[in-house]
Amino acid sequence: MEETFGGVSSVVESSLYHNVHSILRELDCEPQAGSACNKGMLRWTLHNRVDRNPSISVPLVRVLIKELEKAGRIDSKIRIIPLLHTLSYAVLQSVFIPEDLYRRMYICLKNLVTLPVPYCAIALNYARQMKMEQTAPGILYQRRVIAEHSLRNDLHSLHEKVFVFVDPAVFPLSLLNALKADVESADPGGDPSIYKRRVLLHTMMAGLGEQCHTDPLAHALEHLGEDLELHFQHVVTILEQRTEDGASDDNQYKTRLQKIYQDILTAAKDPSCPASQVETQLPCPEVSFHVWTKEDEIWNELVNFVLMVPADRNSAYLDEDDLKRNSVMSTMSTDSGIEGDLPISEFSSIMLESQGGPEEQSSSQSFYRRPCVRCPRAGNRMTLMMEAIKGNGGGVFTKDERNLTARIVVMGDDRTLGRLAKTLHTIRKREARHLLLTKRVNLEMYYIPVTDQSPPSNQEGLSEDMLTLAGYLGSMDLWYDCNISGLGAMILKLAQMQNVSQSDSSDPNTFLLDIISYYTRVSQHPVHLPIYSVKICFSGLSTHTVEEVFVAQLAMDFPEVKPYRATLKDTIKGSVRYKKYNQHEFHGAIVSINYRKASISDREVERVMSMTTSGMLIRVSPSCRIRSLHSVSISFQDMNPTRPSTPSLRAVSASIRVLEERTFTVCLDKDPRKTFKNVQSIEVSPCLDPGYSHQPSTKAKYSFGEGGESLSKYLNKTLTLPINTFCGNEQ
Repeated sequence: MEETFGGVSSVVESSLYHNVHSILRELDCEPQAGSACNKGMLRWTLHNRVDRNPSISVPLVRVLIKELEKAGRIDSKIRIIPLLHTLSYAVLQSVFIPEDLYRRMYICLKNLVTLPVPYCAIALNYARQMKMEQTAPGILYQRRVIAEHSLRNDLHSLHEKVFVFVDPAVFPLSLLNALKADVESADPGGDPSIYKRRVLLHTMMAGLGEQCHTDPLAHALEHLGEDLELHFQHVVTILEQRTEDGASDDNQYKTRLQKIYQDILTAAKDPSCPASQVETQLPCPEVSFHVWTKEDEIWNELVNFVLMVPADRNSAYLDEDDLKRNSVMSTMSTDSGIEGDLPISEFSSIMLESQGGPEEQSSSQSFYRRPCVRCPRAGNRMTLMMEAIKGNGGGVFTKDERNLTARIVVMGDDRTLGRLAKTLHTIRKREARHLLLTKRVNLEMYYIPVTDQSPPSNQEGLSEDMLTLAGYLGSMDLWYDCNISGLGAMILKLAQMQNVSQSDSSDPNTFLLDIISYYTRVSQHPVHLPIYSVKICFSGLSTHTVEEVFVAQLAMDFPEVKPYRATLKDTIKGSVRYKKYNQHEFHGAIVSINYRKASISDREVERVMSMTTSGMLIRVSPSCRIRSLHSVSISFQDMNPTRPSTPSLRAVSASIRVLEERTFTVCLDKDPRKTFKNVQSIEVSPCLDPGYSHQPSTKAKYSFGEGGESLSKYLNKTLTLPINTFCGNEQ
């Protein structure tokens, strides 16, 4: 075998060099059909190779540092972010990195801090991580496994879980089982001892280097027995203390690791057992798969995530009164608490128990109730969550105390992001008056674009683009476009192949799970998609209105136009000729539009215009950097070929109503499930965050002292949908 722990052959390093250069060449090329898919596959193949053979991570890190230094010299910014993320993930997968390579890596990252945003922010973040890894080798791997698999310890209390929601409107029902099998294929047993053995083995190899003999240690760990928990807690404590104290005494640190190493080898039981199967591969995170059928399903899963946390993890946030109150919860009351509602037998038994016997009943006429807590009904989830989360009397938790992280991954198209925007708005509205969920849970959102559309074969088969928001995210982040948008097109094909060959092979396909793991671990920089609210007023005597939100587009259509539109064009031998215009045919209605034009200064006054149109399309136009420049593009449809074309306009907000006795239909985010008929008028405006209007502490928090001027009016109160990418955009 050419690769060894101390070094690798030149053939392996040359192969890694060609792999990295293939990825970089694909970044430099112009986008072509199928190229994005190849780019993502090259990255996945490289990391999968390192994951199967961690010893080649050292030459890979060396190659990546050279390419980063070169990209900095020639100012090739298109390569910097992909190289930074690839380098960080290679370090996370590695087992042992020499000290000189750590120093060279840190110097390279420090030189990139002088670049503009977002390059400097990502480089600075990774420079801090590499410095911490240099001080305590294995700390990044240890923290990652502990958080993703909720391993109990006293120092590192972060817990993460990945929730994958697929839209049934995009995925056929026949493929859902295959997708579920692919997503939940890793570690079906979920035994915490497996992950603890991996942490111990990886930490010893990273900290002791060549002094650690891998095979005997792995064999000893598998047969360690009850001492596994003790050694795991010791190693976690040593690395966390090392991170806090810094590299003050390197000899003492290695001596403590060496002692634990010898204790594990000595305490191992049954030394005659065969070789162990303990691995150092970075395990996939805990992932749950859900078919997103109900609108409140994300909220329910987040509540379950909080309520299923053991009570000992919340004890740090409870005061003495809370602990006393919780100590009596073992006695459950199911009655109303009123004496008259109790049966005679139960009332007599309680009286006997509380007063010491029948001889004492005459001397006491009071009714004594045993200490207990009334258990709420199972359906009252809000009450359960308030009891589990409110902790210190409803006090505010700091960011560090929010030790739960829920990573929401949605798979679908623009319709799916519209549903996610609605869910976020609903959560913010529920949390506006009482901070319950967001007080304990950090909510991170991810999006994997998938569509069931097939490429049109000709112009007549041209269909509506269902991935416009994915295109915007890809334009903001090239690495996202390569690794997420490009590979998302393969998910349905792989699910179909898995569904066909499911009976032939029992080995799960880990491709989708690897993509989800890489995406949720590396992309921590959100791109903020603007959310717009629409107030829909219906025709008739009733004043019934509906308030909805959309994130992609709003389509306004008159049903009477559809039959005429279908016969408007007559195609003969590739040419288009219009039929004779009939004055009695309906070509649209007169609508009144009140809008405020979008401008950089944000000082435009409202304008009014009236026109005849057969429909409108309001598309959301996100701004690349400044949230206040978000706007909507309003385009008009005119089916009358004799009238000149009407230009579109950009507006911040708009109010549209029909001046005739007609109604129109509204469809949000291209989703037939969000279609509203018999609409008389609509009002479109940026969606405001419900939290700003209900939180009483907002004005006091942002003000010039007591009684001073409130600064809340200067805050941006709009609500956006943060989708995590690899570089993000500054707001």
